[in-house]
Amino acid sequence: MPGCLRLFPRFCAIAAGLAIAACTPKPEGPPPPAPPMIVVPQGPIAANPLDRDLPSYLRLPGLADGATPVRVGIILPFTSTSAPTRALAASMLKAAELAMFAAGNRNMLLMAADEGNGGAKAAEAAEQLLAQGAEVIVGPLFGASVSAVAPIARDRAVPVLAFSTEKNVAGNGAYLLSFLPQNEVRRVVSYAAANGHHQFAALAPQTAYGDVTQEAFRDSVAAVHGTVVGVERFAPNAAAVAAPASAVAKSGADAVLIAQGGVILRAIAPTLSLDGATRDKVKLLGTGLWDDDKAIARESSLQGSWYAAPAPNADAEFVDKYRAAFGSAPAQIASLAYDAVSLVALLSQGTPYHRFTAAALADPNGFAGVNGIFRFNNDGTSERGLAVLEMTPAGPVVVSPAPTTFQGKNS
Repeated sequence: MPGCLRLFPRFCAIAAGLAIAACTPKPEGPPPPAPPMIVVPQGPIAANPLDRDLPSYLRLPGLADGATPVRVGIILPFTSTSAPTRALAASMLKAAELAMFAAGNRNMLLMAADEGNGGAKAAEAAEQLLAQGAEVIVGPLFGASVSAVAPIARDRAVPVLAFSTEKNVAGNGAYLLSFLPQNEVRRVVSYAAANGHHQFAALAPQTAYGDVTQEAFRDSVAAVHGTVVGVERFAPNAAAVAAPASAVAKSGADAVLIAQGGVILRAIAPTLSLDGATRDKVKLLGTGLWDDDKAIARESSLQGSWYAAPAPNADAEFVDKYRAAFGSAPAQIASLAYDAVSLVALLSQGTPYHRFTAAALADPNGFAGVNGIFRFNNDGTSERGLAVLEMTPAGPVVVSPAPTTFQGKNS
């Protein structure tokens, strides 16, 4: 079992045909229902597929004759002009190396290339890795880089396991391992509806993140047959929230999603309360941004509110392993690189250049990673098993545990 990742059991349905004598008259009746259609995801259309090992590809020293290494390309912004981004890239590479070591597969070869600041530089990195024989590409980080890399990899039938949170860059061989806000909004809205809330309003910043969460909010409310009674946008600063918060407080909502964290969240919550949306009347809902700020537990107007996030301390084992190996804590999303390489190791037992298929990657049973279960949808986005937490004076507590399996859940 590579690292902490495992494939959930597969279940097969077998249809049996029955022959019926043609000479036996049968009563008229409605035709039988058509059998359910099982959609098997297809791989990207490749004009020049990498479908065999070539002598020109990068090889491991000492590899047995005739053996083909599992060549894994990883693209990260190692030379970004942003120092924090460079530090993140270094931490993610270490996490990828840790996953490769944990897998125990001596035939795995991790080949790194530089994303730079994204775009054209990432495309060059993809060309380099494909020329070296990469069967799968882990990364890149930026949405523009995924857009640049994906068509190059698609031409060679090589999947891309990327870390962007931009949903529009997914699909056609590009898969997003990132924490997408759509999952968080869907989970917390669904939980609120299951607990008696039906009139929903939202406050979202005038940012790209706000655009995404607003769309996800409307879709999620429609999915639970709730009613959207108000959506207000605000400039992303604490001084600009009073009027939008007041409008939402007067909307008649019994649940309000606040797609914001930090200082701005701590300004919005008391404003809602002062305008009549007190916690005994209105349930406040949040996204994973709330999980990044321990100070919000001290805001009394947020007590009793709910938000969706990975289960608390789900990544503790990974953090301990990383700290033991490298002497420091990993960057916050370094676990995504660990999961990506662990997933590659898991699927690497098949025939070289025919093992990382769309059907294997989009297995509906999903995979178990550092922060809980996840699976890829046919559009390349990912679905994650998240917990719902309630804010208390002592900090968040789990009120709805993260699922441990996708079995029994609609795909």
